[in-house]
Amino acid sequence: MEADVSEMRNELQSRDGLWRRIQLECQKLYTELLKIKEYKDMQEIQIKHQSSHVHLTEQLENKNTELLLFAESREHQEEELNKIRNHVYREEQSHSSEQERMKTGISDLTEELHQKEITIATIMEKASLLERQLKMELETKHKLLTKQQLLEFRYQVIKSENTHLKEMV
Repeated sequence: MEADVSEMRNELQSRDGLWRRIQLECQKLYTELLKIKEYKDMQEIQIKHQSSHVHLTEQLENKNTELLLFAESREHQEEELNKIRNHVYREEQSHSSEQERMKTGISDLTEELHQKEITIATIMEKASLLERQLKMELETKHKLLTKQQLLEFRYQVIKSENTHLKEMV
């Protein structure tokens, strides 16, 4: 898209240069037209005495026709230049709005990622806490089991002694 915009700019600059040359040519032709009119006016005075009036009038008409054709061509080129400028402007606006959408999307994704990172950190913290609690419970249960085994062993010893004492009695 940037390459297209750059290409459009180059074409626009190229046409702008052409447009300036056309304007200079128009000014030259206008100056020439003024000179021709001046010349025509002088010739008309002389033509009253000469018979070549028709020839000069035809030349002037040809120049006027050329000037009119040139002016029409200039208008057409102005229209083309305006179309290109409008197209470049629309492309730049489209590119700009696309960049804004991408920035917004990236911002949204960054925020979502940040929220997920916070959630993961919270879960990890809770998991760590639960793991410590589980270790403590396991240690407590292990102590209780050891105590129970010891008590059971004592019970067996006392039971054995009791049985022995009963036999003796």
